[in-house]
Amino acid sequence: MASTSLCTSDLTSITVRGRDLVNDLVGELTFTEMLYFLSTGREPDAAQAKVLDACLVTIMEHGINPSTIVARLTSHMVPEEPQVAIAAGLLGIGGQFAGTSEQCAAILQELAREGDVHETAQRLIASGQPIPGFGHLHHKPDDPRTPRLFAVAEKAGVKQTHMRLLRALGKAIDEVKGRHITINATGAIGALMLDIDVPLAAIRCFSVVARSAGLTAHVLEEKSNPAARAIWKESRNAVPYVAP
Repeated sequence: MASTSLCTSDLTSITVRGRDLVNDLVGELTFTEMLYFLSTGREPDAAQAKVLDACLVTIMEHGINPSTIVARLTSHMVPEEPQVAIAAGLLGIGGQFAGTSEQCAAILQELAREGDVHETAQRLIASGQPIPGFGHLHHKPDDPRTPRLFAVAEKAGVKQTHMRLLRALGKAIDEVKGRHITINATGAIGALMLDIDVPLAAIRCFSVVARSAGLTAHVLEEKSNPAARAIWKESRNAVPYVAP
């Protein structure tokens, strides 16, 4: 028999994860704490909430990029349906943008179980594929968000098992490559979410929650200061027709 442990209600009350929504949760938990509680069934401690909040803030906004362009173009086409534009932008959160936190976290989990840092670095580089959590198109030589996230985690006092593994993997990758490759923000977020006991399967979901807020801002700005037509025009200029 199918069942749910998330929420139920009757004529006078709403119960979420066994807690009274009105008397126990509303006004008592922040949005970040509620996200953690609803997703894991456990309330985060203060340190875990601080780190998760920092991760969500960090990944919320990325400026003009493929997902925000999609959201803005969709908003231009269906301006009366903001949820459609936000949903369209969220579909781009995957193996190339934002979703790499989950992929990096999976590598770190494997390392924590039985992996060797240098062997892992060699294998990842030999694959010829982009390494999740490493490198950045615009931020060089380092992603400025990463040390700030690490500092927040260190100050909060959360365990640093996966953060240390990520740093060690970064050093090994630099040695194998013979040059410095930055640990980017999504890599740091993957490590920190594991260190605050966020399940691997929830990491990309949490990224979607954060990016929803960022896309909301882009959809609203598109109404007051539209960019979709300019993006459309520049795209036509940048991709000329070539006769077959």
